[in-house]
Parts: sequence; C-alpha cells; structure tokens
Amino acid sequence: MNGFVLQLVVLLRFICFIALFYLMLHILVARIIKRPEHKVLWFFSVLTGPLTRPVRVWLSGDVPEQRLRWIALMFYGVLWLVAVALTRLLSGSSPQSL
Repeated sequence: MNGFVLQLVVLLRFICFIALFYLMLHILVARIIKRPEHKVLWFFSVLTGPLTRPVRVWLSGDVPEQRLRWIALMFYGVLWLVAVALTRLLSGSSPQSL
C-alpha cells in the first residue's frame, strides 16, 4: 500500500512540475507577445486553461488573466513542494541523501 501511495505522490509531483513549466512559459510568452489574437498566445491559453480553471473557481470576482496565471503558478509550486516533502517522507530517505 505504501508503494502505491508513493507512486501516486510521485505522479502528482511530476504533473505539478509540468504545470509549473507550462505556466512559466505562458507568462513569458504573454510578456513578449502583445497582440491578444496571436496564435502562440492562443496555444498557451488552451494548454494552461485546465490548470487555471480550478484556481479561478476559488477566486472571487473578475481577476485579470495575468494575475490568474501568477496565482496558479504559486498554487502549483506549493503543491509541488508538498509532493516533494511527501515523497521524501514516504520513501524514508533523509533530505541529505536526495
């Protein structure tokens, strides 16, 4: 059972890392490209849409997209750090060995 939970936490850790990567890329591209109708911005909005949707539910009112991406980046960053800590806890290894 412990091995299965460890595998799930490692999977969550990987998904959060990919989410961080995609959100950082979207933030970077949105700063470089200023035209909202650009196809690259559309691609990243489709790619990160499922990542920002759960965060948008928790926020009240109309939040600008740029701020929503930053909040989602922080959320997935904290979730990734929790997953890293759980991985170390469940695997029984000390922080010095990793």
